[in-house]
Amino acid sequence: MLKRTFDLLVIFLSVTFLAIPILFLTILVRLTSKGPALYWSDRVGRNNVVFKMPKFRSMRVGTPAVATHLLTNPNAYLTPIGSFLRKSSLDELPQLWSILKGDMSVVGPRPALFNQQDLIALRTEHGVDQLVPGLTGWAQVNGRDELPIHEKVKLDVVYLQRQSLWFDLRILWLTFVKVLKRDGVSH
Repeated sequence: MLKRTFDLLVIFLSVTFLAIPILFLTILVRLTSKGPALYWSDRVGRNNVVFKMPKFRSMRVGTPAVATHLLTNPNAYLTPIGSFLRKSSLDELPQLWSILKGDMSVVGPRPALFNQQDLIALRTEHGVDQLVPGLTGWAQVNGRDELPIHEKVKLDVVYLQRQSLWFDLRILWLTFVKVLKRDGVSH
C-alpha cells in the first residue's frame, strides 16, 4: 500500500511539472516522422501477465518488435529524434500512464518484452515475476543496456530481497544521475 501511494504521489508531481514537455514531445515526434507519437509495446508484468506499455516512438513504423540489441543495425531504424529520446530517457515519459493504471511502479525490474522468453523464464525461476515492473530499477542503475540477461536477473533478485521505500529513493536518485550523464544507453 505504501509503494502504491508513493507511485501515485510521484505521478501527481510528475504530471504537474511534465505536462507541457510531454505535449511538446508528442508534437515533435509527430512532426519528425510518420506514424503515431506513441508506440504501445507488449510487455510482461507482475505474474507474467502481458500489458500494453506506451513509449514515445523513437523507431520508425514497421521496426521489428524485438529488443534493440537484436536488430542488425538499430541506428537505421531510429527516427530523426529517436536517438535523443532514448539517450535522454524522454521516450519513457508516457509510462507514467502505466504506473497510474497499476501495470507498473516507479521502481521495479524493467518490464520484459513479450518475446524475451529467456529473461521471462529466468525471472520466473527466481521469483522476480512476483514484482510489479518499474520505470526504473536496480539493474537500470547498474548497467542498463550493457548488462547480459543473467546479470540483470541477479540485480532484480537483489531488488526483490532489499525492496523498501529507502531503497526505491536511492534507485530514483541514481536514475536521475544516470539520466543526466546519459550513462548506460547504447542506442
